[in-house]
Amino acid sequence: MDWTTFGIFLVACGASAATGVLFPPGNWYRQLDKPGFTPPNWAFPVAWSLLYLMMAAAAARIAPLPGAGLALALWAAQIAFNTLWTPVFFGLRRIMAALVVIAILWFLVTGTLLAFWRLDWIAGLMMLPYLVWVSYAAALNAAIWRLNPRPPA
Repeated sequence: MDWTTFGIFLVACGASAATGVLFPPGNWYRQLDKPGFTPPNWAFPVAWSLLYLMMAAAAARIAPLPGAGLALALWAAQIAFNTLWTPVFFGLRRIMAALVVIAILWFLVTGTLLAFWRLDWIAGLMMLPYLVWVSYAAALNAAIWRLNPRPPA
């Protein structure tokens, strides 16, 4: 793996992660009714740190391979939607709109995983925990939307 390429993909992941600092959950999120399967707050940065490292490493494995164009385009699209979710959910406080964003994200992550798998099964496998986490996060988003038909202002 080329460490410079890995670093570039990690910077993209870091930019996405920065939205968590720009749009923190805050009091609004604490006031929402949440399902029983909501993880503790400390779990989010731990999970995302590991996922971002694996996403960057997977993309760095794919980047030098012939025919990687579509796979890398999908990776770029999924990181864009990953970045978009936090400002929509926490910044705009639009739970349903965030559910739409995460649904699109789920399809993009699935496409990325499959495209990576075709080129390098290890890179595809490295994207699997991310797909599981996005599936879990989508279920959490949907449950919060259901439990909060009129969220606090």
